[in-house]
Amino acid sequence: MTNVRIALANLEIPKSPEDALERALVAVAQAAEAGARVVCFPEAYVPGYPWGTRRPDDVNASFLQQAHERVARAAGEHKISVLLGTERYVSHKPRLTVLVVRPDGQVAGYQDKVQLDPSEDARYEPGGERHVFELEGLRFGIVICHEGFRYPEATRWAVRRGAQVVFHPHYDEAEPGAFQPTEFGDPRNSFHEKSFLCRAAENNCYFAAVNCASAGSPTTSAVINPDGSVRCYQPYGQAGLLLCDIDPSEATGLLAQRLRTNPY
Repeated sequence: MTNVRIALANLEIPKSPEDALERALVAVAQAAEAGARVVCFPEAYVPGYPWGTRRPDDVNASFLQQAHERVARAAGEHKISVLLGTERYVSHKPRLTVLVVRPDGQVAGYQDKVQLDPSEDARYEPGGERHVFELEGLRFGIVICHEGFRYPEATRWAVRRGAQVVFHPHYDEAEPGAFQPTEFGDPRNSFHEKSFLCRAAENNCYFAAVNCASAGSPTTSAVINPDGSVRCYQPYGQAGLLLCDIDPSEATGLLAQRLRTNPY
């Protein structure tokens, strides 16, 4: 298989749900112009992750539906696959999810966040299913934030079902007094970026993590090779698209496939 160019939308934290949507639409066009076949956004980028006192109120289902429709139209217009970190309603509480749109503008489906962070329990309901998607010959899975950092089995589930790359939309903002990295994987930093390397190497897949751009953030957007080495990463706090060419044939999934389901 030939190389596939992916784009990670390492964008500024949006000021409002409307601002988030407009920024996302611009990024879709820019990623397509740069030759990317897939663009992935951070967790809940539209309408914006409700960190701290930011966005105290839930966004209604009507706004989300219209936003999803506009993003889908943009994907079709620019002929690019879009993985939009967002929210959706299935019942009375919203779910954190990723909307997956085909390059013809048709919705391929959603990957809901199955394993919530404990801090999210009051606001969100968890999903109950995992999916693997295939767009233009690239097979991929999605793990959202907490799932990729702390639950290795979520990544392995996708790779054992043929995923060549696992996308990891997440949200991670600096906290007061925390270490502020300038180099990827700094040993003085938290464990979070090291988990990117583990998820790739322990499954022999590409691992593509995307975060928002913010000053002092403990993680940045990065693509990790199937051997666990760093392929590329976005400079900390610098907004823009991280573009990366990957060779899906290098993602053998060997170690994931060799896992014995009951080794003891």
